[in-house]
Amino acid sequence: MGMLRIALTSLKARQVSLLGAFVALALGVAMTAVMLLGLASAAGAPGGEELVSLVAALGTAGGVSAFVSAFVVASTYSYAVARRRHELGLLRLAGATRAQVRRSVLAEALLLGAAASAAGCLLGRLGAPAFVRWLSDVGMAPPGFTLAPAGWPLPAAFGTGLLVALAGVAVAARRAGRVGPLDALRTADLDTGVLTAGRLLTGLGLLLTAAVLAGTALATDPVDLLHRKTYTTQPMWLISAVGLLSPLLAPPLVRLLGRVVPLRLTGFAGRLVPAGAAAAVRRTGAVAAPVLVSVALTGSLAGALDTVAAARAAETRARTAADLVVVPAPGSGDALLGALRAVRGVAALSATAPTALGLVEPDGVTVRAEARMTADPAGLAALARLPLLAGSTAALDDGSLVLPAEWGRTRVGERVPVVRTDGSRTTLRVAAVLRDGLGDNGLYVTAANAPGARVDRIEVRFSSFATGGADGGRVTARVADVRAAARPYGATVLTREEWLTAGAPTGTAWLRIALVLGLALVYTGIALAGTLLMATADRRRELALLRLAGATRAQVVRLVTAESVLVTAVGAVLGCAVTAVQLGSMYAALAVLRVPAPLVLPWCPVAVVAGGALLLAAGCAAPAAAWALRSRPVTAAAR
Repeated sequence: MGMLRIALTSLKARQVSLLGAFVALALGVAMTAVMLLGLASAAGAPGGEELVSLVAALGTAGGVSAFVSAFVVASTYSYAVARRRHELGLLRLAGATRAQVRRSVLAEALLLGAAASAAGCLLGRLGAPAFVRWLSDVGMAPPGFTLAPAGWPLPAAFGTGLLVALAGVAVAARRAGRVGPLDALRTADLDTGVLTAGRLLTGLGLLLTAAVLAGTALATDPVDLLHRKTYTTQPMWLISAVGLLSPLLAPPLVRLLGRVVPLRLTGFAGRLVPAGAAAAVRRTGAVAAPVLVSVALTGSLAGALDTVAAARAAETRARTAADLVVVPAPGSGDALLGALRAVRGVAALSATAPTALGLVEPDGVTVRAEARMTADPAGLAALARLPLLAGSTAALDDGSLVLPAEWGRTRVGERVPVVRTDGSRTTLRVAAVLRDGLGDNGLYVTAANAPGARVDRIEVRFSSFATGGADGGRVTARVADVRAAARPYGATVLTREEWLTAGAPTGTAWLRIALVLGLALVYTGIALAGTLLMATADRRRELALLRLAGATRAQVVRLVTAESVLVTAVGAVLGCAVTAVQLGSMYAALAVLRVPAPLVLPWCPVAVVAGGALLLAAGCAAPAAAWALRSRPVTAAAR
């Protein structure tokens, strides 16, 4: 009970300095509560594929939200406890044991975590209806989707908040227990012993884990690195590793950026700012943490979406010889196909349709997979430049199939038991095996094995295009002939480039990214502001000493602002480094798959997030420094 009373007294006395930790945890719990309430509503609502997709998106967003909040809260709490070295030393000097000091710090975290979690649950419950309406308005949820009553999301969010608070302060509490009585006599604020052996080994271990995961995927299943689940979770290993190694990485970056950034505009701050940021490693890490996680996640997710889309387009462009793509109206495929065959100059046609096929594994388990039905295997062989490992697509017939190597059936002529869409079973032989890829490297069957499949794409190639013997006028005339033949059937005629553009990421894909990143970015922005306010409030004595040394109030404000901007830039650079490593692993996977992917860098979203963080840092640091200087320098320095 004595330690509990001390914890309560400490919380009351340090309300301002704990504001950043409270805000970070409360908003993290609110973000988690909103996602869990939406997830509970989606999971309990009747629906089809749209709701399944929504549940997956909300689950991913909830996981990212929990990671972001835990990462930022742990960094903020660690800094808050480290700033109390003098106070904890006084407790030890007064007779408190190491265990009592640890219990005091944990009790404070528990009390603060309970208050912040309760506030976060309230905010989440108030914001959830608006979030659910937004999901319906943008088309991610079906019309009329509403918040459903559920008893578990708020208790789960509250418990998550307490767990994050205690986990975030656990290491700091252990470090606090090692504070000696003589530390109460220390006056220097230089951070020492920040990069402990355990922290270094854990950070290197996380880096090694990320490398092993990426290397294993490259060696066994490169396509896995291009899946949404992987490129969403993989950066978290790197972010955690960089966060733990920040005491090792930040000082060199601070010195480097201190030479690049025109800090000379702030006068003497040009010398003090880099030195102060490099010396205050814990403060630098706490301020850089929200920027690191926001820039890294933005660059990784936005870059991954653009990279996969560009790779799919490049792969599709390289693997089709079509000059035009005709999209038929429902039910008109057969008649339209006959009309297109009659168009002069058409050398080859390939009509395909989506279907599904179940492959029976040796253990009897049926695995359903997407497939395409081809009405003419010869046309498919002429127009589809599929990456063959063995066999020939021209050998496809009613008793065979074409499949990618990932299914493990790599021998031509091997018998594969399958289940058709109508439930009927048969055994097909392997006519060809394809190299794994991103686009249409799936299963191919004939119409006999795809009951009910309707043609949704007819690829057209002109003989004159292939030989180069037609001039521009004749080419235009033949395209017009195809459009004229397709018009009575309500079909859409697209050039190859138009068809490839239509396959670019849809608005829904970007909305999923916005769902995953949106709340997390808002959260990290507010957490950055709270951490800056907390860090500046703890520097009243340091800033007063600068005033007593002859610096004016304006000079001190500029110094604090410049240091905050510099540290924010360090976080942005570290986030860009994580993005580069993550996208590098994806391009390595594309190289293994032999996909001719262009280099796509997410400059715009990264610049927006990093620029917003820099403006926010400057906008928060200046007024916080002015507030910290409101007392007379002599009075503040004596505290």
